[in-house]
Amino acid sequence: MRWTETFIPTHKEDPTEAEVISHKLMVRAGLMRKLTSGVYTYLPLGLRAIKKVEQIVREEMNRAGALELLMPILHPGELWQESGRWDLYGKELMKVTDRHQRNFALGPTHEEVITDLLRNHIRSYRRLPLTFYQIQTKFRDEIRPRFGVMRAREFVMKDAYSFHENEASLDKTYQRMYEAYARIFQRCGLSTAPVQADSGVIGGDVTHEFMVLADNGESEILSCECGYAATREGARSLIPPYSIEEKAKPLEKVNTPGAHTVEQVTEFLNVDAKRLIKTILYRCDDRVVAVLIRGDRDINEAKVRRSRECAKLEMATPEEILKVSGAPVGFTGPVGLKGVELISDKSLQGLVNVVVGANEDQAHLINTNFPRDFAIDSFESLHMAQAGDLCPACGKPLTSRRGIEVGQIFKLGTKYSTSMRATFLDQDGRELPFIMGCYGIGITRTVAAAIEQYHDEGGIIWPITIAPYQLLILPLNVDDEKTIATAEQLYETLSEAGLEILMDDRDERAGFKFKDADLIGIPLRLTVGEKSLEEGKVELKLRRDDQVLKIDQDKAVAHVVKLIHKERSAIENVSAKK
Repeated sequence: MRWTETFIPTHKEDPTEAEVISHKLMVRAGLMRKLTSGVYTYLPLGLRAIKKVEQIVREEMNRAGALELLMPILHPGELWQESGRWDLYGKELMKVTDRHQRNFALGPTHEEVITDLLRNHIRSYRRLPLTFYQIQTKFRDEIRPRFGVMRAREFVMKDAYSFHENEASLDKTYQRMYEAYARIFQRCGLSTAPVQADSGVIGGDVTHEFMVLADNGESEILSCECGYAATREGARSLIPPYSIEEKAKPLEKVNTPGAHTVEQVTEFLNVDAKRLIKTILYRCDDRVVAVLIRGDRDINEAKVRRSRECAKLEMATPEEILKVSGAPVGFTGPVGLKGVELISDKSLQGLVNVVVGANEDQAHLINTNFPRDFAIDSFESLHMAQAGDLCPACGKPLTSRRGIEVGQIFKLGTKYSTSMRATFLDQDGRELPFIMGCYGIGITRTVAAAIEQYHDEGGIIWPITIAPYQLLILPLNVDDEKTIATAEQLYETLSEAGLEILMDDRDERAGFKFKDADLIGIPLRLTVGEKSLEEGKVELKLRRDDQVLKIDQDKAVAHVVKLIHKERSAIENVSAKK
C-alpha cells in the first residue's frame, strides 16, 4: 500500500481529552477518530491491527475446538428478565424500545442469547461438551467513558461460551481456554500475567483475568514471590494483627460535633484509625446487613456479595440508614443496632476499647468491646486487599503493580441455565441444567494495551505479529528518478515475497516522514536515499532500537525477508511451546 493511496491522518499534538498514552497515540497516529463519547471510527491503519488480533484469536479458538458463530447485538428484553440481569446489570445495559413498545437491549455480553440457543436445540448429554465463540461489537453505556478504547462504550470483543454435563468436563475446557489465552497474548507479542479475579455481574465462582503489565494500567495487581497473583478486587489477604495489651474499660458516649468521617473522628478523639470500627449498612437484595471493618481499611463489596449470596448489593440510602440506626450518615454503630445481621471483617478480632458510632446524631461510643457490648453474627474476610498485606498462600508481604485487563475466563456453573430453564437429559434420563463457562477477550482493548506496553517518545512500537504493516519503505526524495525507481523495485519484489508493506511515497521533507514513521510504529523501516544509493546501499532500521544498518542494495530483499521471519519466529516459537 502506498501512503498517498490510503488514509493516515497523523497529528503532532495530543488530543486534549486523552489521558493515557494509547488514546493519545491511536488518535495521533491516525488509527481512529472519535464520533461521540466512548464511540470511535477505526481508520484503515487501526483496522488492520484489529484484524491481526482477530485472526490470532480466531486461529487459537479453532485450535481449542470452539465453533464460530455470530449472534445479534439486539437482544429481546425478556431474555435478560429471565436471567435476572435486566435490572441487576445496571445502567451500563443500553435499553431501547421498538415501534411496538417492546423492550430490547444492546448486547454488552451474550450469555442470555447463547443459553436461549442451546436450550432450544441441545437435549442430550451425548452432544456435550460444546463451545461456541464469536467476534462481535459490544455496547456498554459506561458512566464515564475514558482512556480511549480502554473504557469505551462500543468495542469489539471475542466472547466464547461452553456447555457441559458435569464439572469435570468444564474443568477441562476451562484449562484449555486458559492455555489458548496464554498463546493468544504471546502471539500478539504481549507480556501478560493471569491473575485471580472477581466475576462481577457475569457471575460464577472461579475466574481469571489476563493482564497486560503496563505502568498506566487501570487495574492494580497484588502478587507474591510464591506465585500467588490476583486483582485487588479479587485478592485474598491476611492483615497483620493490631492489638493493644490493655483491659476493657467502661463504655462511654462522647459528643463528636461535626465529626462523621474516619479522619474527622480520629482527629477529634486523638485515636489511631485502627481502633475505630466503621459500620456500613448495605441493601442486600431485599434485606439490610451491617458490615463492620477497621477504620483504616476499605470493604470489598464483591466479598460481601458472595458471602451473603445476594444478586444485588448496594449501599443503603441516607433515608434507610436513618430508619435503621436512628442517626444520619457517619454515626451508625453496632451497639443496640436492631433487626439487621452484623458481619465483621476478621481484622476486628482481638481489638479492645474501640470507637464506634453511637446511633445518635453527633455522638460516638468509646471503649466499646465485643461480645460485652454487641454480638457479631460472623467473622469473615471482607476487606479490600492492599500492598503490604500478607499473602494467603505463604504469608509473605504482597506487592503491587499495574495492569490492563485484556481477557477474562469464568466458570459460570448453572447461573444462567437454572434461571433460564436450559436443561438436558443425562445418561440416566434425568433432566439437569447445563454447566457453563464463558471466555472473553477485548479485541480493541488488546490493540490499545499493546501500545501501552510498547511505545516511546516518538510513538508506537508495534510487535510484528499485530502491526498494520511489517515494513515501511521510505524514499527520501520522490523527485529523484533513481531513488523512486529503487523504492518501487523493492516494493514490488518484497510484496511478491508475501510481505505487508507501506511505502511513504509522499512528497514531503525527510524529517517529516521520519517523524511519521516513528509515530505509526511499523516494525521495520527501509530507507532509500541518494547518498546511500551512490554506495550501492539502502538503510534498514528496527523501530524498537536506534541502530541503522547499511546493507547492499542487491541483498536488501533477502535481508529484509530473513529479518521479518526472525522477528515473527521470536514470538511464534515461544507461543508454540506453551
